[in-house]
Amino acid sequence: MKLFVFEQEQFVPGRPADIWNFFADPANLKIITPPYMGFDIASDAGQRTFAGQIISYTVRPLLGIPLSWITEITHVEEGLSFIDEQRFGPYRFWHHRHLFAKAKGGVLMTDTVHYGLPLPLFENTINELIVRPKLEQIFAFRRKKIEELF
Repeated sequence: MKLFVFEQEQFVPGRPADIWNFFADPANLKIITPPYMGFDIASDAGQRTFAGQIISYTVRPLLGIPLSWITEITHVEEGLSFIDEQRFGPYRFWHHRHLFAKAKGGVLMTDTVHYGLPLPLFENTINELIVRPKLEQIFAFRRKKIEELF
């Protein structure tokens, strides 16, 4: 299986504790996800991210077709980082590290996503034509929304 990597950095102005608290609340994922994705949290995720947390979502990334996606928060370093990993869903592999580094006037937030795709014979083509552009689109929306919020 080939692993692809998507990475994005964004400076977020504000108090680091406020920024962390926003991103550590799973309910806020809906706010920073494009509406066309039809993102809904299907489980009671609670109000604070913690290691071992299981979160179940419904997403509609292509043609409005609903997909179930279940992730586990595998690591949390309070105020610094957390990792979510797919347990069931559209990817063969999904590992998303959210890193929050204090910077003058705010936080430098870095998202690093390692992902593997189904259909190994066509994974490069699927990534180039569908998955990578979709991730770029989702994270561009997220970037803009975060700029509006902070």
